[in-house]
Amino acid sequence: MQYWPRKHARRMYPRIKRYVKLDSEKLAGFAGYKAGMTHVIIADNRANSLTKGQSILFPVTVLECPPIKVASIRFYKSTTEGLKAVGEVLASSDKPDKNLSRKIRLPKRAKDAEKAPAFDEIRVNVYTQPHLTGIGKKKPELFELAVGGKDAEARVAYAKSILGKEIPLKDVFGEGQQVDIFAVTKGKGTQGPTKRFGIGLRSHKSEKGRRGPANVGPWKGNRSWRVAHAGRMGFHNRLEKNKWLLKIGEKPEEINVKGGFVSYGLIKSSYLLIKGSIPGATKRLIRMVNASRADRRVPAQAPGIEMISLRSQG
Repeated sequence: MQYWPRKHARRMYPRIKRYVKLDSEKLAGFAGYKAGMTHVIIADNRANSLTKGQSILFPVTVLECPPIKVASIRFYKSTTEGLKAVGEVLASSDKPDKNLSRKIRLPKRAKDAEKAPAFDEIRVNVYTQPHLTGIGKKKPELFELAVGGKDAEARVAYAKSILGKEIPLKDVFGEGQQVDIFAVTKGKGTQGPTKRFGIGLRSHKSEKGRRGPANVGPWKGNRSWRVAHAGRMGFHNRLEKNKWLLKIGEKPEEINVKGGFVSYGLIKSSYLLIKGSIPGATKRLIRMVNASRADRRVPAQAPGIEMISLRSQG
């Protein structure tokens, strides 16, 4: 049965409930827009690989990752029911962001960041800048990120230092690092049980169709969760662990394919190459955090990229 209940995500971009604790003072994650896929040729640097030292081909996913901006700092207290917000400090409202006002109502006056309440956990609210990309939207996505640091004072000091500022991708992740990917998968509409759950086809002599569930009993209208039925498929929150970051680049001409990526266009900001495929549709926001259980077989150093395919995908 795998994931259950198999229901739609609440919003277009995923939510993250748990973060890896970091000793270094930096954000615990980042986000980017899925542009598409291409392939690269690398010099294999994996210690136990049968092709070690040889040039091999890897499929890669391209994410466009413009800088994110910090909108506010949130303070939480631990309770028996989980974390409860006890205070929030917004960035200065001297120069309000017009694009952020498309997402939330901005206050006329921001609170003083020096007057922080007693707290057990601190996080920051950040928002994306899609107007720096070519996807044709201005309304940003707003979400929460954890902050790393040795102790509470270090986390507070770092959060205050970045309040209202832009954070580039290279300040959060590095080449060769492993990350966990959170995404909302493609929506596929209403599908039958064969595609939705992978049940086998019945005999060609069976009555009333071949692609439905087998005998579910003498009753009618059975909707037991144990029986595979047709229903809505896709648009789920999903997690993929230990994705290898092959390259972080700031020159779009290095990755833009001829004619642009299908259904996306040309990349205009910094980008990220991730080994393999990731869930989600084109133009959808993909969130990344530090890997919770990194694969020891994957080297911490990024391989040398010998060629990036720029062939037209049309």
